[in-house]
Amino acid sequence: MSDMDDIVKEFLVESSEGLDQLDRNLVALEQAPGDKALLASIFRCIHTIKGTSGFLGFGKLESVTHVGESLLSDLRDGKKVLTPEITSALLQLVDAVRSMLSAVEANGTDGDKEFPELVALLTRLQKGEAAPAPAGKAEGAAPAKKGRKSGPTAVVAEPAAPVPQAVIPPPAPAVVAPAPVAEVPSAVAQAEAAEVKGPQASDSNIRVDVGLLDKLMNLVGELVLARNQILQYTATQEDSGFVATTQRLNLITTELQEGVMKTRMQPIGNVWAKFPRVVRDLALACKKQVRIEMEGKETELDKTIIEAIKDPLTHIVRNSVDHGLELPAERVAKGKPAEGRLLLRAYHEGGQVNIEISDDGGGINTERVKAKAIQKGVITAEQAARMGERELVNLVFAPGFSTAEQVSNISGRGVGMDVVKTNIEKIGGTVDIHSVAGQGTTLKIRIPLTLAIIPALIVSAGEDRFAIPQVSLLELVRLEGEEAQKGIEMVYGAPVYRLRGRLLPLVNLAHALRRQDGFWSPTRAPDEAVNIVVLQADDHAFGLVVQEINDTEEIVVKPLGKQLKGIGAFAGATIMGDGRVALILDVSGLAQQAAVFSERSRRAQGAAEATTRAQAADENRQMLLLFRLGADRRMAIPLSMVARLEEFTRGSIEHAGHHQVVQYRGRLLPLLRLSELLGDAGAAEERETLSVVVYAHEGRDVGLVVENITDIVEEALTVHRRSRGGAVFGSAVIQGKVTDLLDVRALIDGNDVLLFTGAESELATAGV
Repeated sequence: MSDMDDIVKEFLVESSEGLDQLDRNLVALEQAPGDKALLASIFRCIHTIKGTSGFLGFGKLESVTHVGESLLSDLRDGKKVLTPEITSALLQLVDAVRSMLSAVEANGTDGDKEFPELVALLTRLQKGEAAPAPAGKAEGAAPAKKGRKSGPTAVVAEPAAPVPQAVIPPPAPAVVAPAPVAEVPSAVAQAEAAEVKGPQASDSNIRVDVGLLDKLMNLVGELVLARNQILQYTATQEDSGFVATTQRLNLITTELQEGVMKTRMQPIGNVWAKFPRVVRDLALACKKQVRIEMEGKETELDKTIIEAIKDPLTHIVRNSVDHGLELPAERVAKGKPAEGRLLLRAYHEGGQVNIEISDDGGGINTERVKAKAIQKGVITAEQAARMGERELVNLVFAPGFSTAEQVSNISGRGVGMDVVKTNIEKIGGTVDIHSVAGQGTTLKIRIPLTLAIIPALIVSAGEDRFAIPQVSLLELVRLEGEEAQKGIEMVYGAPVYRLRGRLLPLVNLAHALRRQDGFWSPTRAPDEAVNIVVLQADDHAFGLVVQEINDTEEIVVKPLGKQLKGIGAFAGATIMGDGRVALILDVSGLAQQAAVFSERSRRAQGAAEATTRAQAADENRQMLLLFRLGADRRMAIPLSMVARLEEFTRGSIEHAGHHQVVQYRGRLLPLLRLSELLGDAGAAEERETLSVVVYAHEGRDVGLVVENITDIVEEALTVHRRSRGGAVFGSAVIQGKVTDLLDVRALIDGNDVLLFTGAESELATAGV
C-alpha cells in the first residue's frame, strides 16, 4: 500500500468519525445557538474535510463542503442566526459528504453526484439577509427561540463532545475572514487554543484493526479450552508443585481473558450517538416535539453485541416517536407538556446489560391491539378472550402486526417489532414491554455482555452432554422417592410439575432431541430420581428434565456448521475440558420445538390450575417446610416465610457481642438455636454441619438452626391451638404425625435477637 493510500484511508476514518460527531453537534447547537465552542468545532470539522479533500484531489467533495463552510463562517462570525432551516440544510450537507466518502471508499473517487440542489440551498441561505441583532447578541438565545417555535423539534439533553483532531491540521488563519464583532473572534480563538491539547490526550490511544482483536479473542478462547482440560486433569493428580503451577496458569488465563474482552468493549453511547439526529428528523416528519435524554452512555458491551443491537434499537426509537408520543395539541389537551420525552437508559445488572427505552406518550391501547390482531388473523376471538393485559401488549411482537391505519415511509408495514424480538433473542437477550394507557411505554431489553465466553450449566442426556447458558437458568429441582413418583402429573397428555403452587410444563430433553434412550418417562423405576432444570423463555418458565446435572463452567462459544443451523434447539457448540464437543442449547428454540407454550399446553395448564383452585376452595391448604428438632420432635413453618435453606460449618460461626452470627452474602446473619430457645432437652449432639432455615423478617434475615430439614408439603391443616401464647402457637397432624407449628415472629419478638440491615444494625426486642 502506497503512502497516498494510507493517507486516504486515514482521511476516511477521521472524516467518518467527524461526521458522526457533526450529527450530534448540529442537533445540540440548535438548542444552544450561543455555544461558540460548539460552533467553532463544527466549522473546523467541515473546514478540515474541505482542505484535505482538495489536497487529495476530490474536487466535487471540496466544492460541496466549501459552500457549507461559507455558511458556517457567517454563523460563526455573527452575520447570521441559526434557524431550523439552516440546521436541516447543514444536516443534508453531512449526509451528502457521507455519501461521497462512501464512494471514495468503494472506488477511489468522490462519485458522480454534485448535489446541485443542496449547493443552491446552502448558497441561498448564505446570501440571504442576515438577522438584525446587536453586537453583543449576535448569537443570542432569543432569536433562536423564536425560530425554534416555528416547527417541531428534537431536544438533546446534553451537548456532545468536541470533534476529534483531524488527520491534516487545518490552516485556519488563511481562510477565516475577520469578524466585525470583537468578542466573537476571541471566543473562537480560545476554543481553538483549547483544542491544541487534543493530540497530547490521543498519544495514549492507538487504532487497532478489528480483525486483529477477533483473532486475539479466538486465541484466548482456545487458551481457555486448554486451561479447562488442564484443570480437569489436575483434579486427579497429587503433585502439589504441578497443582500450584496449574492454579497460577488458571489465574493468568482468567486475567488475560478479561483483558482481551475489555479491548472489544465499547460504550453503548456509540450506538446512541446517532439517535438525536434520527429523532430530530422523525419529529419534523411527524410534526411532533421530542426531547431525547440518555443515561448510562458509558455502559460497555462487546463489539459483536453493539453491532447486533444497532438496528433493533433504531427501530424501537422510531416506533416511540411515531407511535408512542402524541402530537403537541393532543398532549396539551391531556394536560401534558407539548414536548414529549424519550429516555434511553442503560445499566449493568446480574452479569447482563439492561437497556430501557421509555416515552411519556399515550401508551398501548390493548383494546385496539386486540381488535387489530383479530382483524389481521393473528389470534382468534376465543384466544383474545382468554388473554390477559400482558399477553395483549406482547402481540405487538407478532409477525405482520401493526396498529398503523395507513402505510407510510415511516411505519405501518408490520415488519418491525417481530424482527426486533428475533434479533435480540439471537444474541441471547430478552425483550419486555410495560405500558400504562395515557402515561407511556417502557421497552426493556436484557442482553449478555459478550457472546464469546459465557457461564453455562453442563447437563447430560444419555452419553451426550449439553450446555445451557446460565442467563436462562432460574433454579434446579431434584425429585426423589415418593415425590418423584407423585410430583409429576399428566394433564391432557402433557407432563407438569407443581413447583411451590405454580404449574411448570415439563420437557424431556432426550425426547425433545428425538433420542431413543429416553431417561425419564411416566413408567420410570420407583427409585429413579428426576432432575429438573427450571428455565425461562419469553417470560414463561418451563422445566427441562435431564439425566444428570454435571457442573457449571465458562465455555467458549463456537458457531454451528451450516448443516446444523436450521435446527432451532441449538445455539452453538463448545469443547469441554476432556476434549469432547457439547452442543449449546437454545432455550427459546427448544421451548418452541417442544411446543411448551402451545394451545394444548395452555389448556393442560389451565385444567390443572382449575383443579388446584377447586381443591383450595374445599380445603385450607398451606405449603409448609418440615424440619426436625432434637431426636423426634417435628416442627413446621409456612414456606412463604422461608428465604433460603443453607448449610454452615461449625467453624464458620462467629460472635457479635453475645450473639452467634455467620458471614452470609456480604452481610451478617444472626443465628437462633431453636433447641436452646424452645428448651428442647432431647436435642441431638451438634454435628459438624448445621442445617439453617433463612427466615425473612421485615426485610431482614434470621437463621434458624434446626436438627434436620425433612420435607416440603402442601397440607390441609386442622390446627389445635394452645391456650398460652408463645413461639409454638399450636399443633397439627401432618403426614400422619403430630407436628408443632412455629411462630417465628413471636420467637424473635420474645427474645434478644440482633438484626442487621445493610451498614446499620439494631437490637430487635419485643414491640420494636
